[in-house]
Amino acid sequence: MNKIDKNIYLIGFMGTGKTTVAKILADDLGREFRETDEEIEKSEQKKIKDIFAEHGEKYFRQKEKAVLKRLSGERGLIVSCGGGVVIDPENRDLLKVTGTVVCLTASPETIYQRTKGLDDRPLLNVSDPLGKIKELLVSRDEYYRETGHLIIDTDSLNPKDVAVRIKEGIPE
Repeated sequence: MNKIDKNIYLIGFMGTGKTTVAKILADDLGREFRETDEEIEKSEQKKIKDIFAEHGEKYFRQKEKAVLKRLSGERGLIVSCGGGVVIDPENRDLLKVTGTVVCLTASPETIYQRTKGLDDRPLLNVSDPLGKIKELLVSRDEYYRETGHLIIDTDSLNPKDVAVRIKEGIPE
């Protein structure tokens, strides 16, 4: 599979800029953009926060896995993945085998600033969202790092600059 055929998957915690950067990248490279959460919402005909509320995280993760399997069968996509996609070892393997994986990172404080006030982040609907961000980052960090072919810290970069770094860093 050559570089143009491989999907490019953006992974990382919520608020690191995956969707915004993926859209820019898709535009720049003339590729189709997809977002796993959006695909789940379409198939379930519900918002992610409603899926979590009605069915729980386990159900959501099953739907996320099915969407990832479907998208991994396509070629040349730019895919923004949900922040927890890396929890499942099969998902991590699928990402690495079927595409180039770019992990976007940011500090807990930056993530908090980018996500505060948004009600569409069910895992952060708690009394201490910054504490929850730190807890989840610790539990997922090794998965993000082991899965990403390229890791980019987005703390001090604008989305366009992140897209440029991705294009420069994608392996042949």
